[in-house]
Amino acid sequence: MTYILKTNQLTKVFKGKEVISSVNMHVKKGEIYGFLGPNGAGKTTIMKMITNLIKPTSGDIEIFGEKLTDTSYELLKRMGTIIEYPIFYDKLTAKENLELHCEYMGYYDKNAIDQALNLVKLHGIDNKKIKDFSLGMKQRLGIARAIMTKPELLILDEPINGLDPIGIKELRDLFKMLCKEYGITLLVSSHILGEMEQMADTIGVIQNGKLIKEVCNYSA
Repeated sequence: MTYILKTNQLTKVFKGKEVISSVNMHVKKGEIYGFLGPNGAGKTTIMKMITNLIKPTSGDIEIFGEKLTDTSYELLKRMGTIIEYPIFYDKLTAKENLELHCEYMGYYDKNAIDQALNLVKLHGIDNKKIKDFSLGMKQRLGIARAIMTKPELLILDEPINGLDPIGIKELRDLFKMLCKEYGITLLVSSHILGEMEQMADTIGVIQNGKLIKEVCNYSA
């Protein structure tokens, strides 16, 4: 079995309290892995460790077959992430925000920007400022920003949070398309069981900082 991401006894202690306890995750290449758990279960903390935003107290993270370290810059370049709520400049357009992000990252490709906006269905709104975007449009723009560099692994923290049923379905369809047509592996967290059942190939259930089980989902 080829795992694009796995953790070994991943543990995090904050102020003397163990908030993540010996988590062993296994994300297969080419799948949508649904990370399911209530708010405060530890999903975001684990995602922050996977993306090197915070350091684990103990345990290992392996991505693309290599151990994640403080200097794993090349590994991180192969990932796209949205951790917590995506932030944009309200007085700029979608394209201007993406162009600014590209300049900051030292990566500029006009075709990649246009393609990302097309994929998330934000094309044709060149003059619309972010302050006039709906929550769903902002979430889609966040995904566009995350996929511009054509990542192999896309990590999304509660991307459907606060969306109406139409917005949720649009993102669900987008995630499935990115996985099937572009070969992107997705790690998506949510507290909504029904949504994970409709989207994820594998569901990892987390509660109180512990990964309770990983199950294959044949109904997605």
